[in-house]
Amino acid sequence: MRRRLLAAAATGAALLSGVAAANTAHAFPQLNLPVMSAAILSSGQAGPTPAWINFCKQMPGECALDSSEPAVIGLNHETWKLLVDVNERVNAKILPVTDQDHWGVADRWDYPNDGMGDCEDIQILKRRILIEAGLPRRALRMTVVIDELGAGHAVLMVRTDRGDYILDNKRAAVLSWQETGYRYVKREGSESTAWVWLGNQAAPIVTATK
Repeated sequence: MRRRLLAAAATGAALLSGVAAANTAHAFPQLNLPVMSAAILSSGQAGPTPAWINFCKQMPGECALDSSEPAVIGLNHETWKLLVDVNERVNAKILPVTDQDHWGVADRWDYPNDGMGDCEDIQILKRRILIEAGLPRRALRMTVVIDELGAGHAVLMVRTDRGDYILDNKRAAVLSWQETGYRYVKREGSESTAWVWLGNQAAPIVTATK
């Protein structure tokens, strides 16, 4: 295990340069634009997880919202390919480990700069790469779900004019929110820095699964 962790850490420094070329060919067939689907509905303000609040104190720019940016992305073939490639490449580069194993705490949101991280760390990195590629932060929303094991899990929701799509470290494919099988709890809002409810699920206190 130690050897695997050291090998993963060695990839961290080269990660951004490797993923920045995210418009290269991908290894699975998601070449065509997805069919139009419905956007997920939100209902009222929700409180973020404590670990998100701490992350925002450390990196306030990551949690800011610019209302002049578009709230949804016009999804074309180029942007779809970018989403698919970034999802695949980051998933392949980051070794999934829990925050307890990584940091010695139950839940911490941070960049996986050493090549290791859990679900939210991996999605935060994907978001940064997509923003650097020119996509608006306002349309890239961190989202808390209940996964297939009944545990809290974090994904990146990309809001588009063809529906809301999910970048997830558990899957190579980018799926519409309806296709994931997850129960959606809450996400960052698009009108303010407050989060919004997405359903009537009890909110998990932590999102510390791999």
